[in-house]
Amino acid sequence: MSKNDSYRQGNERKIRLNDDLLWGIHPVYEALSKEPERITEVIVVKDRKGGKREEIIEKTKDAGIKISFVTSLRLIGDESSQVRHQGVIAKISQTELLAFTDLLDTFERRVKEGKNPRIIVLDTLQDPHNVGAIIRSAHASGMDAVLVTRERSAPLGGTAAKSAAGAMSHIDICQVTNLAQSLQALKDVGAWVFGAIKDDDAQSLYASDLVIPACIVVGSEGTGIRPLVRKQCDVLLSIPMEGELDSLNSSVAAGVIMFEMLRQRLN
Repeated sequence: MSKNDSYRQGNERKIRLNDDLLWGIHPVYEALSKEPERITEVIVVKDRKGGKREEIIEKTKDAGIKISFVTSLRLIGDESSQVRHQGVIAKISQTELLAFTDLLDTFERRVKEGKNPRIIVLDTLQDPHNVGAIIRSAHASGMDAVLVTRERSAPLGGTAAKSAAGAMSHIDICQVTNLAQSLQALKDVGAWVFGAIKDDDAQSLYASDLVIPACIVVGSEGTGIRPLVRKQCDVLLSIPMEGELDSLNSSVAAGVIMFEMLRQRLN
């Protein structure tokens, strides 16, 4: 999530008005009924009553969508004074999201066909520019899908879409709540999981055979891959570097790895 998009003071939530938001009880209810796969989060003000509000909460939970309860909710921005959100706001993805079961089925089928599918996995990346840039590189390098976490991740909204330069509509994108469990499910159908880290003990990217069914995990900009996710990695990779800097921007690192995978596949 961009630091300018949303912030909290106590349990008050302030959100900047943008094209990635849907507000009001009836619009959010209809979106949950017709396009739940595009909703990434629902924010509800606590202690307000109403039948439709309870149905919204129930539909959100049933769909496995992140739901946040706050004591107060305020939109900020040039036209925010004209908005009556009725205590309910939904964040909308700029593209339709693929269900994990469908991603898993497709991966397994491609493995059985001998096509060596590849997925780039983003573990709690919070900068939407980096997320968008990785999606763009994923499409350009022929990756099969992008797997992102639902919690503590940048929204797949306008900022990410702009950085992706149109790639969002050309590659499958899936969000999951429990990334460690999802990686285990992918391993069960034939995936090898590679974790991108900066560590002297990690295997060099250029000494790794990447022409196999693979998931490449890239960690967040600050803390890297989380411990439980790292435990799911079969191989830890590093990118050999020279110079005084000892790390790369997450989107640059992901791009280097994905295009090395493409190079190996084309050879």
